[in-house]
Amino acid sequence: MKKLLVSTLLLMGGMSMQAQAAGSEALIKQNLQKVNARIQVESISEAPVKGMYEVMLNTGEVLYSDEKGEYFLLGKLYQFSEQEGFVDLTEQKQSALRKEALAKIPAEQMIVYPPKGEVKATVNVFTDVDCPYCRKLHAEVPKLNAMGVQVNYLAFPRQGAGTATYRDMVSIWCATDAAARRKAMDMAKNGGDLEAKTCDDPVLDQLHLGQNMGVTGTPAIVLSDGTLLPGYVPAAQLAKTLELN
Repeated sequence: MKKLLVSTLLLMGGMSMQAQAAGSEALIKQNLQKVNARIQVESISEAPVKGMYEVMLNTGEVLYSDEKGEYFLLGKLYQFSEQEGFVDLTEQKQSALRKEALAKIPAEQMIVYPPKGEVKATVNVFTDVDCPYCRKLHAEVPKLNAMGVQVNYLAFPRQGAGTATYRDMVSIWCATDAAARRKAMDMAKNGGDLEAKTCDDPVLDQLHLGQNMGVTGTPAIVLSDGTLLPGYVPAAQLAKTLELN
């Protein structure tokens, strides 16, 4: 009887905590949307700090809130470790989410530049065909391939849907096969004119995906572990980051 009572109390305690957490999450979301109805909350979970909640927005931003949704903090959360010093917990969470999201994208929806030999590393690059630094990075793809790096391109037309850049990127993604898509990408990155094509393309979805990951400009390189490297990175420097030297 005593064991049954203890088990029941533990179960009730667990249910009470779950109800409290659910109530806190509802309050946090409600208060955010009172301030701005356009705020879209992707997820709310308990933060590593007791009494705080981690709020993921659809923009890729992370907020921290108290359990009543009265106080909000926008910024990085660090944990001190004797071994590693300050550990960026916010970036750890965002990297994990980026990795998870990219794993769901079929290879045929990317423009893939594989090395001829063994794939030693893979980088995912959000690109805009009219971006000067994207073109500069593209010129270094052969160097990356020679080092065993596979480059996967995702579309990120910076000016959005309906623009000339957007239409060019749709034409690239609608080319007949992988080789034709690479050829169209090479042509666009060199300033050439493309034959207009349309299809059931992933360009807009990839633009939204990049925005949700926190991409604000191009090129934006996402490593296989989900780490985001904003801006142009020379091939030699990227090789060091990938520990290929």
